[in-house]
Amino acid sequence: MTIPDSSFFPFMTDKNQLRKVAANIRQIMSDYITTYGLKSLVLGISGGIDSALCAALLHPVCQKNNIPLIGRSITIETNPNDEVARSLTVGEGFCDDFQHLDLTDTFLENKKLLIHYDDSQLSKMRQGNMKARMRMMVLYDLAQLYRGIVISTDNYTEYLTGFWTLHGDVGDYAPIMNLWKTEVFNMATALLDECDAKCYDALLSCIEATPVDGLGISSCDCEQLGVPNYYEVDKLFAAYFNGDKSLEDHVLIQRYKRSQYKRTNPLSIPRSNF
Repeated sequence: MTIPDSSFFPFMTDKNQLRKVAANIRQIMSDYITTYGLKSLVLGISGGIDSALCAALLHPVCQKNNIPLIGRSITIETNPNDEVARSLTVGEGFCDDFQHLDLTDTFLENKKLLIHYDDSQLSKMRQGNMKARMRMMVLYDLAQLYRGIVISTDNYTEYLTGFWTLHGDVGDYAPIMNLWKTEVFNMATALLDECDAKCYDALLSCIEATPVDGLGISSCDCEQLGVPNYYEVDKLFAAYFNGDKSLEDHVLIQRYKRSQYKRTNPLSIPRSNF
């Protein structure tokens, strides 16, 4: 099981510390671009806080390295109108090359090829997974075309809860993977000061929005996780990893344990076991 070390606690709240971490992330990303001669960064923009923070972090990195930040808002049937609107403002504010694509018709055709769909929660999850994987196909094609990489927008809270789609959300480079969701909100807030008016409004709208995956599985992320907000998720994990064994049977801890296969994907058989 993946257990966070002491560097994950306590959560970062100080704006100066968060800005320093943001600067470090940018420098590390810039060094990676230089090392591998990347010609672009490709980012899926959902209208949520994670992709918005990634856009805010990477925009100056791409400017510094004279490469485009390529953004795509890829909507499919179940994305709420307000989420779509936020994705457009983020993409237009932070990206050098941005488009909105609606893959609903393609999704409905692909859905015909699969079996046993009904109104169950399992069917909703299966359809959500298909949508996420369709979006990633588009992003990877762009990365191939423009000689770049796809940016992962997952955070540490999602990583622990398994709240992502295998082969649908995980890209090549994950700048915020080791930030708790609480810290994602805190860092985005800290970076507002460096934004012009257009980017400020775009980023603030994502900070204030209710987190939702747009896949039609539930009305919001926290409904799926069974908690009132992400801060409660982070506090619970912090308590658990700091030794509170009374949480052993909590639904989120059980979710953490059941999703271990995602954090070791693909699982390979050690040669020594042959």
